[in-house]
Amino acid sequence: MSIDPTGDVTIQGASLRGLPKVSLHDHLDGALRPATIIELADADGIDVPENEAGALAAWFTKQSDSGSLVEYLKTFDLTTAVMQTQAGLSRVASEFVQDLAADGVIYGEVRWAPEQHLSRGLSLEQAVEAVQQGIEEGEDAADRAGHSIRVGQLISAMRHTDRAMEVAELAVAYRGRGAVGFDIAGPEDGFPPSNHRAAFDYLAENFFPVTVHAGEAAGLDSIRSALLDGRALRLGHGVRIAEDLQVITREGDEVQVQFGELARWVRDREIPLELSPSSNLQTGAVAAWGTELADHPFDLLYQLGFAVTVNVDNRTMSGTSLTRELALLVEAFEYDLDDLETFQFNAAAATFLPVEEREELVEMIAEGFDV
Repeated sequence: MSIDPTGDVTIQGASLRGLPKVSLHDHLDGALRPATIIELADADGIDVPENEAGALAAWFTKQSDSGSLVEYLKTFDLTTAVMQTQAGLSRVASEFVQDLAADGVIYGEVRWAPEQHLSRGLSLEQAVEAVQQGIEEGEDAADRAGHSIRVGQLISAMRHTDRAMEVAELAVAYRGRGAVGFDIAGPEDGFPPSNHRAAFDYLAENFFPVTVHAGEAAGLDSIRSALLDGRALRLGHGVRIAEDLQVITREGDEVQVQFGELARWVRDREIPLELSPSSNLQTGAVAAWGTELADHPFDLLYQLGFAVTVNVDNRTMSGTSLTRELALLVEAFEYDLDDLETFQFNAAAATFLPVEEREELVEMIAEGFDV
């Protein structure tokens, strides 16, 4: 299915874009409007590979479609370069929220690494406050446009640097002031969560929620470390948990599978998987299963009862939106509205909100899908 990220799809008479959605895995520095990049780069004297928004958008998707997470991550050099000032961070955060709201998202969690935004003099605290200001401005703008949305920050540490404890303390300090959770991001292979065990211990001692990038560029050992060392409540991607599943027989829609201990734990404990279909293809995370979306183990994991959620990862790099990701899954696996509603229920239950607020999200989703 060829669908523009700003387009819409009708499913069983319902506008897919208009359905209420929850976004759990969405990077701030991966969701800039190309026109904004060009404008901010021009003001800061930064070179861009293309000077027209459409051409720059195409450049991002081409560069990102490499089959390698390491190569994929190189495109962030440009986006982070224009996010080094209070004004730049606030503007990007505000537009991030407004774009989510226009896509039908009613609650989102935005992840970003403050340590990557200090090259022009901002402190970690100033960076967090700039993003929070932008989020609140974006929520207000969305409300004026007739869209109700809330967004919380997932404060991330870079897994290949040594600032995880400092960033963990930052995240806890801003609990109740915008921060709802912690993450580690960046190159996964060779940089296991166990490297940051002290930071994760601190977060656990302070009962601060954690999600960890794992099971994308590295396999089962990375997932195991995320759970044991990171005490992750969710797995960022986590798609390679499917490596711990052995398909015994497959007859039509009936599949008999033998579970490994890790896969059974993740399934039985209902640990949410933050799956990002298009991104998983681009980075080679699902290369063991194929090169098309229909090869993605998303449907296998869903049919086996894993807590699957649908996410965009990086909207700019993948040229996508949550509406588009859902539409692609509908095409690949013939899902209907009940399936899409289940994915949103899973996401609502997985948010780092108090249980009462999660229940409110579930009610809003059920009402919105009652079409």
